[in-house]
Amino acid sequence: METDNVPETKPSWFALYVQVNHEKEVFKRLEDRSVRSYLPLLETWSKRRDRRKKIQVPLFPGYVFFNTVLDGTAHLHVLKTPGAITIVRNSEGPLSIPDYQIENLQTILQAKEPLRVHPYLREGDWVQVVRGPFTGCLGVLLRHNARRGRLVVSVDLIQRSVSVELDVEDVEPAVRGDASSVGCGTRIA
Repeated sequence: METDNVPETKPSWFALYVQVNHEKEVFKRLEDRSVRSYLPLLETWSKRRDRRKKIQVPLFPGYVFFNTVLDGTAHLHVLKTPGAITIVRNSEGPLSIPDYQIENLQTILQAKEPLRVHPYLREGDWVQVVRGPFTGCLGVLLRHNARRGRLVVSVDLIQRSVSVELDVEDVEPAVRGDASSVGCGTRIA
């Protein structure tokens, strides 16, 4: 029995990297080209000296999401959009975004609740504490739920570690090389 490599016919979401400060124009151009698009916007106060007013800025600067069956024609059609740079990809090609992630963004933004952009953190990431009693400490983030986590601090020489519970919003991504410049009192591993 022979199996054909049939291209996927269900539309998927993709991230299009665009020129910064051109997200709204690219979004409009994609819509004009009949490409279903999504540009999550965040309402904020303008930072002008002479006046303040509420403006909408991209939640993720430099990115517009689009939904299509990404065949060769659609791929070229999207990339020929003025302001588009590239479709987010790996060595095997463009990477699709699960539908639920876009739906979650849409739901959160439609709720009109106060929203803050937060650094993307995964369990096992190196983080530096930026607020609270552990400010300056560097370690590995372990999570038990979405809002709380544990910071693991290690002393290599004696091969021992300790962990402390903290609010995930109190940490930011860190580079392991930052350990030498941190005032945590130990070399962190």
